[in-house]
Amino acid sequence: MNVETFKYDNKIVRAFAIATVVWGMVGMAAGVLVATQIFSPGANFNLPFTTFGRLRPLHTNAVIFAFVGNGMFMGIYYSLQRLCKARMFSDALSWLNFWGWQAIIVAAALTLPLGFTTSKEYAELEWPIDIAIAVVWVAFTINLFGTILKRREKHMYVAIWFYIATAITVAVLHIFNSLEMPASFLKSYSVYAGVQDALVQWWYGHNAVAFFLTTPYLGLMYYYLPKAANRPVFSYRLSIIHFWALIFIYIWAGPHHLLYTALPDWAQSLGMVFSVMLVAPSWGGMLNGLLTLRGAWDKVRQDPMLKFMVVAVTAYGMATLEGPTLAIKGVNSLSHYTDWTIAHVHTGALGWNGFLTFSVLYWIFPRLYNTKLWSTKLANYHFWIALLGMMFYVVPMYVSGVTQGMMWKQFTSDGFLQYPNFLEIALQLIPLHMLRATGGVLYVSGVVLMAVNLFKTAKSGKLEEETEAQAAPLVNEAPAKEHGPYGGHRWLEAKPVTFTVLTTVAILVGGLIEVVPLYLIKSNVPTISSVKPYTSLELLGRDIYIREGCLGCHSQMVRPFRSETERYGEYSKAGEFIYDHPFTWGSKRTGPDLHRVGAKYPDAWHYNHMDDPRSTSPGSIMPRYSWLLTQTLDTSGLPARIKALRKIGVPYPGGYENGPAQKELAEQSVKVVANLKTGMVTAPTNREIIAVIAYLQRLGTDIKLAPSTASAK
Repeated sequence: MNVETFKYDNKIVRAFAIATVVWGMVGMAAGVLVATQIFSPGANFNLPFTTFGRLRPLHTNAVIFAFVGNGMFMGIYYSLQRLCKARMFSDALSWLNFWGWQAIIVAAALTLPLGFTTSKEYAELEWPIDIAIAVVWVAFTINLFGTILKRREKHMYVAIWFYIATAITVAVLHIFNSLEMPASFLKSYSVYAGVQDALVQWWYGHNAVAFFLTTPYLGLMYYYLPKAANRPVFSYRLSIIHFWALIFIYIWAGPHHLLYTALPDWAQSLGMVFSVMLVAPSWGGMLNGLLTLRGAWDKVRQDPMLKFMVVAVTAYGMATLEGPTLAIKGVNSLSHYTDWTIAHVHTGALGWNGFLTFSVLYWIFPRLYNTKLWSTKLANYHFWIALLGMMFYVVPMYVSGVTQGMMWKQFTSDGFLQYPNFLEIALQLIPLHMLRATGGVLYVSGVVLMAVNLFKTAKSGKLEEETEAQAAPLVNEAPAKEHGPYGGHRWLEAKPVTFTVLTTVAILVGGLIEVVPLYLIKSNVPTISSVKPYTSLELLGRDIYIREGCLGCHSQMVRPFRSETERYGEYSKAGEFIYDHPFTWGSKRTGPDLHRVGAKYPDAWHYNHMDDPRSTSPGSIMPRYSWLLTQTLDTSGLPARIKALRKIGVPYPGGYENGPAQKELAEQSVKVVANLKTGMVTAPTNREIIAVIAYLQRLGTDIKLAPSTASAK
């Protein structure tokens, strides 16, 4: 038999492994800071670059794309070569993938604190960085498929199926959600508006969780868990069902993030049904992982790597049971916008992604350096500290979330809101947020212990830059289907192109059926004649609102519940958002909903509130935005912004940006300043706060409001 000798590339694996550890510490430290800012406004440091609104997306991007992203590439580059019995297709593409990804992370770390953001959750990066992400992802995908095509192993192992689904689906999600109209180098507007933008965003947002945080990590589970346990996967048949059912069903579930919103009810119900169906394949995968350990529990007790893996798979099972539960409308009516969602997300992030990444790092480092793990005892300390930290994080957030939801909805026996003052509820939760921050500190401490352990492990050995291996070349045989219980699928596993086409079809069906009707059937988004585009001053104010990350704490979506219409006013209508590029519905209420805040308070109240929230709302946990009172409003980019919005459907008159816009801006600014004087506030007309006030006073005023009996302080 003709046997070929080749070498696996370990240097690229080491590079991604080091990046995983470094960015993990950075991203999680940022998480501790923003968790502290929730209960301690002083931790915002009264600086534009360090507020919760700007740092929260930095934290999420650092954890998702820097920590988990590098961990994903690390695990794939190590396992794919060995599963395919081939070196990566191109060393140049491998390093383009690595350095390009690190450059993107650095770009995010610079632009997000500076306020350059699209505001779309998990997709906040502006258009030049989006293009860079697409280029780097294409390089990774070519490298992945090139390696698969030159493999020496006929059948693609189950882990590779999940890698293929990840590569294809993330590309589709990123491209379609990131379609935007540039107005300048670091400013753009989503081509979608309002309800349509919300659906596309959460089609992306939920499936970023599915195909960036889940499918590649399932691939890692299917490779590293059997390797560490020295056991075959429990059920090959179950892995087939798990894969195809998961990738087909997952893509439909995005609308469950928009239950009881202005999204058409048929789309909400469709998302809910498919979300509930997700329990079956998700738990099939979890059981396949845990049952692989049958007969190996003594090894689990001794090996910290397997301890981390068991908790990771268990957390995956818990999160994927809880997610469909939260997608049921009755449960969602209580949980949405509360800390319950935060607890759910972090069960997955800390438990599933975090623990599995730690497990893979503990597996890979000794093998890269041809040595033993420096300290098993230190790894065990890491395990228990991280587990304790995760519990201190998620349990208080579950309590906080249920408390929030119930207090928001509570009425007295006389039919009035029990807690009409939103701030009263927020202050009750501060001890729980303190416990969450404590959990974060513990979790990060564990990562520091791991970093020390891995560094010492590397120092005790020597990097094997290339591992020599031998295997017979793959012989191209006649394409005959194999027989046996898995014959059809075994045949498919030997056909990567056919496999990829079928995978692409499976992930496109749900997205097309949900998204396309929203564009083709006008009745899905009825217009309201009184809704007009924002004035030039309101537009700039809205852009500042987005820049400051106000969406991170305030929603703009009053749901059709009595508790919400009593607290905020008339429920939100789809037609009110047709000129909103992007939509600003938010996903969490740390502060009250703002969709009906227009005309609720005098201009001077907003001025003082932004300068020092505690001057108008004693005890408020909102950060100060005093720089808005001193920074000059930049109107130089206004013409380009109006032109960009006109190109994507906002009906600004031709030539509006050449003169009328500036004249209208000046006139409206004078009115705001005059209103401020009646409230004993003197301010110049050319400050950013003037635009922000104009925008806030516009919110929710395009339709006649129902009377509200409650205050939303």
